[in-house]
Parts: sequence; C-alpha cells; structure tokens
Amino acid sequence: MEVNRLDFYIGLSLAVSSSVFIGASFILKKKGLLRLASKGSMRAGQGGYAYLKEWLWWAGLISMGAGEAANFAAYAFAPATLVTPLGALSVLISAVLSSYFLNERLNVHGKIGCLLCVLGSTVMVIHAPQEEEVASLSAMAEKLKDPGFIVFAVCVVGSSLVLIFAVAPRFGQKNVLVYILICSVIGSLSVSCVKGLGIGIKELFAGTAVLKEPLFWCLVVCLVICVSVQINYLNKALDIFNTSIVTPIYYVFFTTSVMACSAILFKEWLRMTTDGVVGTISGFLTIILGIFLLHAFKDITFTWDSLPLYLRKGPQGFPWGHQPYVALPNHDSQRVR
Repeated sequence: MEVNRLDFYIGLSLAVSSSVFIGASFILKKKGLLRLASKGSMRAGQGGYAYLKEWLWWAGLISMGAGEAANFAAYAFAPATLVTPLGALSVLISAVLSSYFLNERLNVHGKIGCLLCVLGSTVMVIHAPQEEEVASLSAMAEKLKDPGFIVFAVCVVGSSLVLIFAVAPRFGQKNVLVYILICSVIGSLSVSCVKGLGIGIKELFAGTAVLKEPLFWCLVVCLVICVSVQINYLNKALDIFNTSIVTPIYYVFFTTSVMACSAILFKEWLRMTTDGVVGTISGFLTIILGIFLLHAFKDITFTWDSLPLYLRKGPQGFPWGHQPYVALPNHDSQRVR
C-alpha cells in the first residue's frame, strides 16, 4: 500500500510539473517570435525560419520536451484518470504567465476560470484512485485481452474510419466536432499505449528484459500511428476553426474518451467509492467550466470596474452614492383628493 501511495504521489508530481513546463513553453516560444518580429525578421507564419536562431524559442522547445517527457513518465506511476485531466493546468499556467510576460490582459472571466481549474484539479486529486493494479507488461497483456476492451477498441477504430473516410470529406470543413472527435477517440488508444510503454520502461530500469517482449514494440507502433493521426487532424481543426473554440472542445472530448478507456481497460472506477466517483466527475466538470470561461470570453474586455453599477456601493452605502429610492406620488390619488 505504501509503495502504491508513493507511486501515486510521484505520478501526481510529474503530471503537475509537466503542466508547468508545457504552459511555460508557450510563453517562451511566443516571446522569441515577438522578438524576431520586432527585429523585422521573416515571421514563421510567412515561411521564415529565423526562430531557429532565437535562444528563447529553443528554451521553449526544451521546456515543451521536458513537459511531454514528464507527462509520459506520469502515466507509469499514476492512473490515467488523474494524469489526463491535470493537463488543464498547462492552459491555466499559460494564461497566467501571458498576462505577466506578454501583456495579455486576463479579464474577470479568465480569473474565475483559473480559479475553477485549480479547484477542479484539487477535487480530482483528492478523489482519484490511488492504487495501481497494472504493474508489469504481462499484466498489461492480460488487460488488453479483456473482451470489454476489445469491443471498445474495435468501436474506436471503426468509428474513426467512418469519420475519416465518410464524414470528414463532407462535413470536416463545416463542423468543428468532426476533426476533434477523430483526435479524441484515437487519443484514448494513444494514452493506453503510453501507459503500457511507461510500465515497460519502468520494468526496463528495474532489470527486466522488456525489449524482447513483442507487446512492447506493438505498443510503440500503435502509439506512432495514433499520434500521427491526432496531429494531422488537430492541425486541420486549428487551421480552419478558432483556437478558442477548438481548445476547450478538444479537452472535453479527449479527456472524456481517455477516462472511458481507462475505466474499461484498467477498471479503476470499480475500486472507487461512490463519493470518490462523484468527486472525480464533479472535479472534471469544474475544470471544463473553468476552461470554457478562460477561452470563450478571452477577447471580451470585462473588468471589475465594468460590473453593473448596482453591484457597487457609494460612500453613503447606497448604489451610485445617492439616497435610496423614494416612491413617486400617485397622480390619480392626488386628483381624488
């Protein structure tokens, strides 16, 4: 039990540090690109590659690599039900740092969204399953043979093929959900592959000859295919639709798909109490609301000063600083008199 709890806290620390590195990487890259723009260099959007000579951009790239490595390692120690939703913290960190270093104003909605992301993440950490049942590749192989997961994987692959070849050519340019659904359902399988590879690498450092296991290399191949499909269709979605729309919708669908896959493959939810399940779902919904507030209203100039005047009290303790309302005289009653 103590070992499981130690692994849980290691995975939690890696997941949080991953969000910090990834969130900071966006700021460093953006700062580097802005410095190049101020010097008059050809911008990346115009086909230029001057950013390769900018140390801030490289610092951002290294930070991104460190974050992804930490995220990869986190799946080897903590349940996917915990690690995946905590990815929302990178959005929060990026938003907060951009308000300080890029002079991008964080309005009231954004600040409330950040607070909700922190609260939701905290609730999920408190209620997440802390015991890890799969500790070796052999145990992972047994999980992959489960009829429930086989049916889930067939449904994911089948629905993805239908979306890619039948739906995307007709509706992909019009409906944001098409490309995002492809990324999300395929992403649930890629996280399962990452989970298996993380366990395998942990065994490798412990002295087990996992490189001779066919399952290890099957997971590598599946991961490469899944990530390639995700990158392709996510880029298409970002190219066609607004980022403020794509990011929150993708987070919701991707995280939901991963949590469903984790529940079927690892059966983490079966070992959770009722209040643990309710707490995890509540935390996830709170994070969704926070992400929505961060992105949906980020271009709206809304501060505490622009709140309706009746919410602010003047020196006399009444709205606008005036005296309270007095009932107007009734003209009909005056005429009767």
